[in-house]
Amino acid sequence: MSGLILDNVVEDIQNITTTTSPSSGNVVLNALNYLSTISYWKIFFTFIFVGLVWDQVSYQIKKGSIAGPNFKVWPIIGPFLESLDPKFEEYKAKWDSGPLSCVSIFHKFVVIASTRELARKILQSPKFVKPCVVDVAIKILRPSNWVFLDGKEHTDYRKSLNGLFTQQALSQYLPSQELVMDEYIKKFIEFSKSNDYKPQVYFHEMREIMCALSLKAFCGDYITKDQIRKVADDYYLVTAALELVNFPIILPYTKTWYGKKVADMTMKIFEGCAQMAKDHAAKNGKPVCVLDAWAKLIHDAKTSDDPDAKFLHREFSNREMSEAVFTFLFASQDASSSLACWLFQILADRPDVLQKVREEQLEVRNGNPKERLTLPLIDKMKYTNMVIKETLRYRPPVLMVPYVVKKNFPVADNYTAPKGAMLIPTLYPALHDPEVYENPDDFIPERWVEGSKANEAKRNWLVFGSGPHVCLGQKYVMMTFAGLIGKFALESNWEHEITPLSETIKVFATIFPKDDLLLTFKKRDPLTGQISE
Repeated sequence: MSGLILDNVVEDIQNITTTTSPSSGNVVLNALNYLSTISYWKIFFTFIFVGLVWDQVSYQIKKGSIAGPNFKVWPIIGPFLESLDPKFEEYKAKWDSGPLSCVSIFHKFVVIASTRELARKILQSPKFVKPCVVDVAIKILRPSNWVFLDGKEHTDYRKSLNGLFTQQALSQYLPSQELVMDEYIKKFIEFSKSNDYKPQVYFHEMREIMCALSLKAFCGDYITKDQIRKVADDYYLVTAALELVNFPIILPYTKTWYGKKVADMTMKIFEGCAQMAKDHAAKNGKPVCVLDAWAKLIHDAKTSDDPDAKFLHREFSNREMSEAVFTFLFASQDASSSLACWLFQILADRPDVLQKVREEQLEVRNGNPKERLTLPLIDKMKYTNMVIKETLRYRPPVLMVPYVVKKNFPVADNYTAPKGAMLIPTLYPALHDPEVYENPDDFIPERWVEGSKANEAKRNWLVFGSGPHVCLGQKYVMMTFAGLIGKFALESNWEHEITPLSETIKVFATIFPKDDLLLTFKKRDPLTGQISE
């Protein structure tokens, strides 16, 4: 068909050129005769060839002098298939290849920063970068979510949330959290008993307990046990949907599709909880959860004479509150599940460390193991907190934090990250720097004693990030885990089955033992230490 059309054009031109300049007509005719021989397939393959060449040229231009493959071995897609099954060893090889390295996957050019100073520079440069999570995250978390705000708008919104994580606010969440801890101590023991106390996979149970603790702190009694169980069971699908590299369009019955369904379901539950919290605040009810604390701030701001209070604590809608609480769950769930897995494994494998935790727990409680948790009590748990902090350093849940470059960013003297690139500061190398942490691959809680070299190296402590997007819940994390591990240490005894994969790191959003953590729990008398079945 294309040839027939061009033949007709050629014939018309011949008729015209016979009455005009023969020489100019020959040039036009020669060009048209050539075009008439081109088929659609030739045009198609020409475009493909040009596209492939440009893909490689574009990669070379963006790469510049930094470390990375000389060419995209797989045109267009790059190392996409490898990214579907990320391996810690491959990440580490990237970090070791140079301060800056790169890959290119589909349309996304990715720059990885592996030194402490480069990581801090990126985290503290909101003028040039903003958090991007992954391409599909904005669809799952919703475009209106506060985490996608930038500049002053983000800063102001964040200020409105600071009041939810103060010492006073955190102390209000502890009683309901402790009830969850009590429940799961019994549950883990019963779960082990049902398997004749043979070690079994506890990966899913750790995710469930951390989800339950978070939801109780965020929503209190407004969320039912059935709803907690439903979210805990299904949240795995949200994690799976937010892989570092993903197809940017949500297609039915894919990981991203299932992830969005779970996110929408969870946020709908949170909307109902937000309204109940507002009703509770209107009756001057005592805050016992994050939504209560937020609703009280909103309620009190209405009658406040402080213009800042009215500005920061405006009438947030139930939808806004639900989206924000979902981001708290998103930020905490995978990271806290990772920390729980490593913490229980590490303590089981190091009975001397576990024994010190138990001794401290009885000491700070003045010999009364039934004393209820309070913040002053948790503050006395010096050694327990050192164990948690060392676990965060030794096995940091979050390895990298993706950012997108808003405008060309001179991230190093010899390299400018191009606008639109994904720029990823890496946290792991700074936390394993031998100049700061002697024998960094050893687990040494005592390195965190007050005044120590490790404790004074604030610039290396990137577990919770740095800059305007530093984690809001740092105190919440330490409080929750000190209470959790302290109670489990007193009231249960757990054993870990060591396998060749126990210390191998599996990357699933955050990091986990590759054997999925084989544990068994038994009841323990907190005073005598006697184990019973």
